[in-house]
Amino acid sequence: MRKLEDKVLVVASHNAGKIAEIRDLIGPLGFSAKSAADLHFEEPEETGTTFEENATIKALASAKASGLPALSDDSGLVVDALGGDPGVYTANWAETPEGTRDFAMAMRKVEDALQEAGATTPEARTARFVSVLCMAWPDGHVELFRGEVEGHVVWPPRGLSGFGYDPIFQPLGYDRTFGEMTSDEKHGWTHGDSHALSHRARAFKLFAETCLSA
Repeated sequence: MRKLEDKVLVVASHNAGKIAEIRDLIGPLGFSAKSAADLHFEEPEETGTTFEENATIKALASAKASGLPALSDDSGLVVDALGGDPGVYTANWAETPEGTRDFAMAMRKVEDALQEAGATTPEARTARFVSVLCMAWPDGHVELFRGEVEGHVVWPPRGLSGFGYDPIFQPLGYDRTFGEMTSDEKHGWTHGDSHALSHRARAFKLFAETCLSA
């Protein structure tokens, strides 16, 4: 496992919500981050069929373009009753004909598909958020970290916090959606302990323990 020695890295993303979350996670550890959007990098085509493959594509593209270590995240909502959809195509479900992303529309697509599948009870609407972080160096070395959080899909959407599908995902053991939680609550570090709640926080915890520890 390779340790990260640089204190500046690139967040290999053009997603404002994702960039903000990763900056929130690395900031307290003394790291600063530029984003692929800040640096005007083109978004690479995500041709992978797994979260790991797509995370690697994005991280390597930014690392090689910048000459700096790059951290990417590929994440999505995996719904059991939908055969794992939207999964790696989570962002695609939000794409509009105009080339923008409409997550209210995407959440409605998930709900419509669940209704069509007859999944109307919480037990039938089980799902998980998955996040895979890829840390890539300009020489092509990569490290991968996967985090998952179990829960179920709710309707109607609840809460205005977070981004993406957060308002329809209620994590197991909680009575609120990610969309109803503050950033600290969603990550699971409200009281400064080492518990990680969100999929991204769980992946980040593994990344920090592996690449950042002395």
